[in-house]
Amino acid sequence: MPFKIIELALPDVILCLNGLLPHTSVFEQLAPIPIVAADGAANQLQNKGLLPHHIIGDLDSISKNLGYWEQQKKINIVEVAEQNSTDFEKSLEYIHHKGYSSSLICGLHGGEFDHTLNNWSILMRYGKSMRLAAYEEDRFAMPVYESVRFSTTPGEMISLIPQPSVCLTTDGLEWNLQKEELALGIREGARNRATKEIVTLEIHSGSLLLFQTAFLPYIPQIKFQEAK
Repeated sequence: MPFKIIELALPDVILCLNGLLPHTSVFEQLAPIPIVAADGAANQLQNKGLLPHHIIGDLDSISKNLGYWEQQKKINIVEVAEQNSTDFEKSLEYIHHKGYSSSLICGLHGGEFDHTLNNWSILMRYGKSMRLAAYEEDRFAMPVYESVRFSTTPGEMISLIPQPSVCLTTDGLEWNLQKEELALGIREGARNRATKEIVTLEIHSGSLLLFQTAFLPYIPQIKFQEAK
């Protein structure tokens, strides 16, 4: 079975959600990559002394501060008033429409618990058509739907979290799987370790979230060409 290659490359855009955003030093590593703020994330960025390039959403979270943002002439503010989608979804649709091919997502966690879980579901849904990677606490998470191969360092922590289930065969891990199934609420693949410089994940069915060590300013991206 052919494997697609996960490589590290600079993201085209940073999408900040109104959750737990990383320290300012993280954004300094990523400059001058443009920042998209999903509504209230703009206020958090302001508190960090940062300005987004775009603010997207229904703008309810920045309504009290809207005058300030409108005075920032270099900021593109896009109001999407409909309530059938979240600000996360609105922002992803905007990013896709603008032609950005890869996005680093920050602030996925934080706030109400159900909101956080919903964000993970949105990440998995949009990850089928967009190159997305989430960042938090020096870790990356990216959706994987098909067989992949990626470089790593022996000893690196690798987690494979089914979404909601996946059947796969692995090579290059301390605890390899041989056409075995992982499923939420039954069996997960957290806190494994790489034993080789190349790890392969052969996906027989289903999908998963792959967690790796972060290497900012680069993010993991699946190349379209296949590796034999």
